[in-house]
Amino acid sequence: MKRFILTICSILFVWNTFGQQGDNKPNIILIVADDLGFADLSLNGSKQIKTTNIDRLANGGINFTQGYVSAPVCSPSRAGFLTGRNQVHFGHDNNIGGNQPGFDAQYLGLPLSETTIATRLQQLGYSTGLIGKWHLGTAPQFHPLKRGFDEFWG
Repeated sequence: MKRFILTICSILFVWNTFGQQGDNKPNIILIVADDLGFADLSLNGSKQIKTTNIDRLANGGINFTQGYVSAPVCSPSRAGFLTGRNQVHFGHDNNIGGNQPGFDAQYLGLPLSETTIATRLQQLGYSTGLIGKWHLGTAPQFHPLKRGFDEFWG
């Protein structure tokens, strides 16, 4: 719930920062990078890798300096990020691997009972898109285009 509230507060902050004129809505871009540590960005002092474009985005927009993932591996972390809920509460606490004996493959993905931020943004009139890794289920019912995204490339 805290993550959902943080996400909504962030959206409202962006919304208020840019103001509203008629039906104009601010663009919202969320960038997720697997295995990226705090000190891996030159913005945070890294001398090893220059991340000038990310630095420029952070300096010209919102930079969350106290953000933490809710899992150490990608699939549950994405599930928590996209739903705004701690993924352990809905049983998505491990990476999705091959199906195990006795497990119904129809449930091998982000539970259909969970609403994504993309669905919530669609309800507010946004067009949504996802570029990159999904890793939240490969069966048709888990596809990003069925989970609130209008466009998907990945």
